[in-house]
Amino acid sequence: METNIDLLAEAKQLQAQTVAMRRRIHQLPELGNDLPETKQVVMEALAGLELEIVESKQTSGIVATLRGDLPGPTILLRGDMDALPMSEETGLDFASAIDGRMHSCGHDAHTSMLATAAHMLYGHRAGLKGNVKFMFQPGEEGYKGAKIMLDEGVLAVGGEPDAVFGLHVDPRRSAGVIGGREGNAMAAADSYEIKIIGTGGHGARPHDGNDPVPVACHLVTALQTMVTRRINVWDPIVLTVGVIKAGTARNIIPEFADMAVTLRSFSEEARDLAERLITNMAEKTAEAHGMTAEVKVTRGYPPTINNGGFVDLVETALTKNFGQGAFARDAHPRMGFEDFSFILQRYPGAFVFLGTAPKGVNPLEAAGNHSPYMEIDEDAMANGAAAHAAVAFEFLNHGMGGGVDGAD
Repeated sequence: METNIDLLAEAKQLQAQTVAMRRRIHQLPELGNDLPETKQVVMEALAGLELEIVESKQTSGIVATLRGDLPGPTILLRGDMDALPMSEETGLDFASAIDGRMHSCGHDAHTSMLATAAHMLYGHRAGLKGNVKFMFQPGEEGYKGAKIMLDEGVLAVGGEPDAVFGLHVDPRRSAGVIGGREGNAMAAADSYEIKIIGTGGHGARPHDGNDPVPVACHLVTALQTMVTRRINVWDPIVLTVGVIKAGTARNIIPEFADMAVTLRSFSEEARDLAERLITNMAEKTAEAHGMTAEVKVTRGYPPTINNGGFVDLVETALTKNFGQGAFARDAHPRMGFEDFSFILQRYPGAFVFLGTAPKGVNPLEAAGNHSPYMEIDEDAMANGAAAHAAVAFEFLNHGMGGGVDGAD
């Protein structure tokens, strides 16, 4: 079926239920992969729709499939559901009722927009050429919920998706405008814990010990030099030494110096090279000073890489439905990370950002995601729900034109 319907107008007609669902979830934020209250809200929102529901056994995740009347491909639309372990300072009437937890990354809005999109697409199921999977996913905030659901096979039940689409609110973009880019959209994120092992002693007799503190300081400089001299500038990394801990008293030379490092990168090649260089540099720097170093590497989320053909499809869908200026091509990727990256490793698709700057606030001055003051313009959620529907229709009706061209 061709979408000569006004999807944005339909989303606005459903706006009251979108907002109500978002506020209900916002007040009861849950963390990690076990989100019983949030899952119940989603199940209630989908009640009455003839969808094939598959529940994750390892998480609170749900995949609900809408079968079209006509044969065709399958697209997966995703909304994440979990909150963050931080206290809310917005003062909103519907602020978090649980101290130390807050939906400061907008996952409450993601879940609500996806549920509304399910209602919209269900209303147009007659003549739908293909299928739509709605993925309600927990554990995005560091718990690898997407990877767990992928490995569990939940996304593939009843047929694997041919393409995937995800959307994230951005309070620092003008409300209603959706932006994205082909290729790298977000970075990979890895963590390093480095322990420099020296010999303790007294500050009055440093020659009797072997002080790991100056070695740790030297390593900080060496690592930053590595970034600019050993890494290709066109395949960059960003490295931050966020923690250095050593000692218990001003006159005692400590035995250990501990460092915590975060690494952001845009390719597996740069990621692997950085790990080899960081490990070697820590070990050899310590060795040069008669010490040893222990390096523990924790691989986080991979880079989020959008399929170029699918980004073109998103731009086409939004321009058709919302007019010129509805989609903005982002010039640069973001250094944040996102577990939708695991899904994009498996299937072609795109991850984009919906502007939700609060009314009366300059987007550049708005509190961003992960801030205790983060707020959104709820009116923009209609654009997000309609965008899910528009992208689904465009893919089912027309595919990606030139076909899957791989992750650029």
